[in-house]
Amino acid sequence: MSVTIRTRHAFHALLATALLGWAAVAPAQEAKPAASGAVTAAPAPASPAAASAAAPKAEGGIRSQNIFDVKPEASADPNYLNQTNGERNKVQPGNNAPMWRQVSGGVTGYSSLPVSQAPEAGNLIQRFVQYPGSRFTNAGEAWRQVRNDWIIPYGAALLFVTLLALAIFYFTRGPIRLHGTETGRKIERFTPFERATHWSNALAFVTLAISGIVMAFGKFFLLPVLGSALFGWLAYVLKTVHNFVGPLFVVTTLFMIFTFIRSNWPSKDDFTWLRHGGGLFGGKEPASHRFNAGEKAVFWGGVLFLGSIVIASGLFLDKLLPGFVYTRGEMQIAHMVHAVATLLMMAMIMGHIYIGTLGMDGAYKAMREGYVDEAWAREHHKLWYDDIQAGKIPAQRSQPAGAPEPARPATAQQGTSA
Repeated sequence: MSVTIRTRHAFHALLATALLGWAAVAPAQEAKPAASGAVTAAPAPASPAAASAAAPKAEGGIRSQNIFDVKPEASADPNYLNQTNGERNKVQPGNNAPMWRQVSGGVTGYSSLPVSQAPEAGNLIQRFVQYPGSRFTNAGEAWRQVRNDWIIPYGAALLFVTLLALAIFYFTRGPIRLHGTETGRKIERFTPFERATHWSNALAFVTLAISGIVMAFGKFFLLPVLGSALFGWLAYVLKTVHNFVGPLFVVTTLFMIFTFIRSNWPSKDDFTWLRHGGGLFGGKEPASHRFNAGEKAVFWGGVLFLGSIVIASGLFLDKLLPGFVYTRGEMQIAHMVHAVATLLMMAMIMGHIYIGTLGMDGAYKAMREGYVDEAWAREHHKLWYDDIQAGKIPAQRSQPAGAPEPARPATAQQGTSA
């Protein structure tokens, strides 16, 4: 066993000596041919696979660039923010910020469509604006913020508060009843033409109001009940009805203005009526002419002023007014004006509807049949009744077929006995 171990150690030592000798002689042998001037053989060509692995791959098309390798950084250039899209792509390939900055700034690009048919065909994003109640952002987003954050919630609150106030007033005070006894003698309050004008305008307004409420607020109280499919069809039908009834409302409103403007002319007695609150909160109703100050406020503020704004903005939204280009920004402004004026008008007309139906006995009958009793006229519109008694205003202004006999002015004794 010891002989074997010694033999193995000797073999290992001999192998180590041979390796050390070869390592010392090999560099000298490689350098000797070069020193002697002998021509050495060219190295054998590498295999195709090895050559392809060693050579870098050639890339075609657009080559991306690592922004961290750009020295110095492209944003350090003082002219960085003023670069065109082509200049930016030279230092930062794929960075199209200058182009999108122009798009978001409202810069108009080229479009082959005529301006009269497509005025904003070259504008992808509207310019930056700040409407009342919105942030400084592009016009489309600013309009959305005004509509969703202000018009919709506060408009709904206005209508709800108005309806709630009328309900509270009705259940606490009740309707305004006639204190005297009816005489049986009638006075014509509204002619057939006046009633036709009023009812056609009222029906058009109610149709527009209901359809507008569904389009503006329907998704909050009808969509969860009806579902998206049925609500979509309902909104589409009501929008179509809204567009067709709108011109009818325009015509009937004009008839309303020219028919009743003379009787709604302000007078000094209106201040007395307003100072006493029309007698709505206790006390005797102040004397007034054919229409009291409250009715005149509805006429001038609701029908004439707000009605004119609603009509003008509605015709603009329908693109029925000549001489306008009808851009998105103009349509958005028209929509906001239309919505605000409509909500205010609806709140005012709700009070008028209440007084004309539940709030006062005999008011609805007067508009339906055209006649009121002398006692009603004397109690609610004494100055108008006095003018009829004095012969300044005829008690019967129309002569329809089958109408009752014209009322004769009552004597002072009859007026007191009644």
